[in-house]
Amino acid sequence: MKFGILVNEGPFTHQASDSALQFVTAALKKGHEIVRVFFYHDGVNNSTKFSDPPSDDRNIVKLWSALAEEHGVELIVCVAAAMRRGINDEVLAPGFQISGLGQLVEAGINADRLVVFGD
Repeated sequence: MKFGILVNEGPFTHQASDSALQFVTAALKKGHEIVRVFFYHDGVNNSTKFSDPPSDDRNIVKLWSALAEEHGVELIVCVAAAMRRGINDEVLAPGFQISGLGQLVEAGINADRLVVFGD
C-alpha cells in the first residue's frame, strides 16, 4: 500500500509528529511505500536545524532527517506555512525541502491513503 503523510503539528507541543514518525517507520518495515511526508501549519517546525532539545529528550528533527536519508522518503515543507514562521532553505535540516501545496495534492492523488497527524 502507498501512504501519503500529512503532519500538522510541531515537534514539541503535540504527539502528532512522533506518531507520524512511528507510523512511517512501521509502514516501511512492513514493506509499504511512503509517497511523501508533507509538513503543514505548525508541522513545518519539524524541519528546522535550529531545534536543540535537551540531551535527555528525543530529537525528532534528527529522527526525521535520518529516516529520509535511510529510506529516501521525501520530507516536504509547505512554503507558505514556513515563510510565516521564518523558515527558509537556509534553516532546513538535512532531508527537508520547501515546496508548495501541490506536493500535498499530488501525494493524495498518488497514495492509496493520505494519513493526517494533528489538527
